[in-house]
Amino acid sequence: MPVNRLLYPLFQLGNPQLRIFRPNWFVKLVKPGKVQPPDTVQFRIPLEMTKYDIKNYLEKIYNVPVGVVRTRIQFGSNKKRNHLNQKVKQPDYKVAYVQLAQNQTFSFPDLFPEKDNKSAEGSVEEMQEKFMEDEKQRQRLDPRRGGVTEWFGL
Repeated sequence: MPVNRLLYPLFQLGNPQLRIFRPNWFVKLVKPGKVQPPDTVQFRIPLEMTKYDIKNYLEKIYNVPVGVVRTRIQFGSNKKRNHLNQKVKQPDYKVAYVQLAQNQTFSFPDLFPEKDNKSAEGSVEEMQEKFMEDEKQRQRLDPRRGGVTEWFGL
C-alpha cells in the first residue's frame, strides 16, 4: 500500500484541488559509462520499481514519451573492508535504460563548459612554465644561510 494514501487520504473536506500526490520513489538520471544511442537514457531506480512504474512515472509526471524500458539489477560490491577488517557490502540497485519514443533524442547536459575549455587551451605549456618557475624559486639560495646549501643542516 503506498505511503501517500496514509498521509494524504483520498477524500478531504474543503477544496479537493489542493491535494498533492507525490511519488514514493527517487529516480536519478545517470551519465552512462559506455556510449549509448542518442535516444536512450539511463536511470538509477529503487529495486521495488518495475518497468511499468518507470514508464508511467516519466510519462505522467514529466511528459516524456517513452518507447521501451529495459531494467537490470546491479549487485553492490563486497570487496571493501572496514576498520575491523570485516567485509562491507554496498547496497544493490536497479538500473533502467529508457528508450524514448520515435524521433526523440537526449543528450546529457554539459554542466561545466568553462572548466573543459580552460584545460584544453595550452595547458601543457602553462604547466611546464609554472613547474620551471617553482624549480627556480626552490633552487635559489637563502640569503640568511650565508651561502651554505639547503642540504647542509647546521
